[in-house]
Amino acid sequence: MLVLLLPWVITLLVFWLYPLGYALVLSFSDYHTLTNTLTWVGLQNYADVFTNNDFWQALRNTVVFTFGTVPVTTAFALALATAVKKQTARFADVLRASYFLPSVTSLVVIALIFTNLYSRDGYVSLLCSMAGITPPEHGWLLTEGTALFAIMAMDVWISTGYYMVLFLAAMEAIPKDLYESADLVGATTWQQFWKITFPLLRPTLLFVVVINTIKSFQVFVEVYVMTKGGPLGATTTLVYSVYHNAFEQSDAMGYASALAWVVFVILLAFSLIQMRILKER
Repeated sequence: MLVLLLPWVITLLVFWLYPLGYALVLSFSDYHTLTNTLTWVGLQNYADVFTNNDFWQALRNTVVFTFGTVPVTTAFALALATAVKKQTARFADVLRASYFLPSVTSLVVIALIFTNLYSRDGYVSLLCSMAGITPPEHGWLLTEGTALFAIMAMDVWISTGYYMVLFLAAMEAIPKDLYESADLVGATTWQQFWKITFPLLRPTLLFVVVINTIKSFQVFVEVYVMTKGGPLGATTTLVYSVYHNAFEQSDAMGYASALAWVVFVILLAFSLIQMRILKER
């Protein structure tokens, strides 16, 4: 048994625990990558994080992104799973696969496609003009007020199909005799969903909300490919800020490590709060 577990244990130590521990050491130091020298600075990096306006802007953008996408994605995924479950047509499986397809497509490819769609002369602006809505003059991703929301809309479109599959699998596991009994007592479709389906989906709902929150807090690829944190920091998120300070700023690895640990603590706190609230309800 121990031999079978050895590959997983080695992977955990080498690619997870060691980087976490090393980042923790770097967070208390001033590390120069070019000279490979390390100077102990204590809590200075953490003090710099909380006194840096860029951190608070990145935190605000990340919170807006998370609270703007998680509820919408969860609601859409649940509604879509409910609708798809009732589909008994010949091409029902093809329909389900089409909804799931965006979540398994390369995120970089999707981001590049949406970058063109959101451009000044892209299809989104064209459709808005046809509907009588004035699109942003410089495009959706180059305008401070719309850039973050444009990425959020794309993220909802990508993620809904994945969480739909999770809800659909949980619905398939619910015993059918519960619904048959509800039919005998005259329960409506809405009553069956609210009294049977939804309560039995609570473990899956907890999983979806927690995992989606973690994923949303770690949003990076979309920002890196589409906006590089711009315009004027309007789409800079916490994880992108970690990357920017670690690899694009000179001698800021210690600060980036401290910022990464702050993100870890925030994510842990959010996850515990969500688990506590959803379990109580």
